[in-house]
Amino acid sequence: MKIVVLSGGFCTERHVGLVSGSGVCRALREKGHQAIFVDMFMGLEDYEGDLATIFDAPDGLLSHAAIETVAPDLEAVRAARKDKSPSVIGKDVLTVCAMADIVFLAMHGANGEDGRIQATLDLLGVPYTGSDYLSSGMAMDKAVTKRMMDSLGIRTAPWHDVYYTEADIPALVEKLEVPCAVKVVNGGSSIGVALPDTKEELDKALRDLLHFGGHVVVEKKIYGREINVAVLGDTYLPGVEIIPKGEYFDYESKYQKGGAVEICPAPITEEEQRQLGEMAVRLHKGLGLDVYSRADFILDQDGNGWCLEINTLPGMTPTSLVPQEAAAVGISYGDLCEKIVLDSLAVRKAERV
Repeated sequence: MKIVVLSGGFCTERHVGLVSGSGVCRALREKGHQAIFVDMFMGLEDYEGDLATIFDAPDGLLSHAAIETVAPDLEAVRAARKDKSPSVIGKDVLTVCAMADIVFLAMHGANGEDGRIQATLDLLGVPYTGSDYLSSGMAMDKAVTKRMMDSLGIRTAPWHDVYYTEADIPALVEKLEVPCAVKVVNGGSSIGVALPDTKEELDKALRDLLHFGGHVVVEKKIYGREINVAVLGDTYLPGVEIIPKGEYFDYESKYQKGGAVEICPAPITEEEQRQLGEMAVRLHKGLGLDVYSRADFILDQDGNGWCLEINTLPGMTPTSLVPQEAAAVGISYGDLCEKIVLDSLAVRKAERV
């Protein structure tokens, strides 16, 4: 098949997406597909060949990608693009997507995971991987997801949906309990997250996170083990336990070598795995998600799972959590990438009937 692996984009999780996309593109090419790697934001402004034969590019347009210790400077990213238009979709991106049999969405965060690129491809009649635009947008919004957890009976920490300005901070600091977690409503990769233990830290967190906008979810901090559980199709996979080397599983711990220990399958009981897995599947289906997702949990000392959030386009490097879980049940990385493509094609076909 002709496959565009769409990656990068213009968001704080840009580097993560580029690495995921590179891995997916290589894997699909090794499976015999005509896969090409396209950065949604940068587009094909440096491509000098004929678009008609772009899927025959011998290297799949692949280039080196790595995740730095800090999130990308988006102003520097914008300055690096020759096309200075306000569009977040680069030169010829939609043209080559329309030429493909399917677009593999190897993107994270804003513009990729929030439903906007899915809606764009829907309007073009182009099939893509994963969930549709509405389900993606709902899952990206932490407040909407929290409401869905509550309605589905999925255990999650007590929380507040907070819209605020700088003038509201003193009253919020007085009202909100600590310790807590403060999360930008549409953030990811632990960007836009603060974990204050004191009122002073809460004040600083609220002021710092205004940089991302004035909408956050504030939830009671739950202590325990971090377990991530993937859903593939209609079933859950063995969980992964994350043990960060530092105090918290932050951006650097997630993506830098040695930042955390990842144990798959997680050393938990069968009952604990079943509990977390069933919650992951219930949330996946409740939000109307398709093909695959990954839910993140805290398992407390009493063996109770607390759901944190769900990811519709989780990391897809060969060593990411979902590929690890798939490998635990005998599904290789290449087979996983291809399964996501084939299952997504079936879903998109069913949507158009």
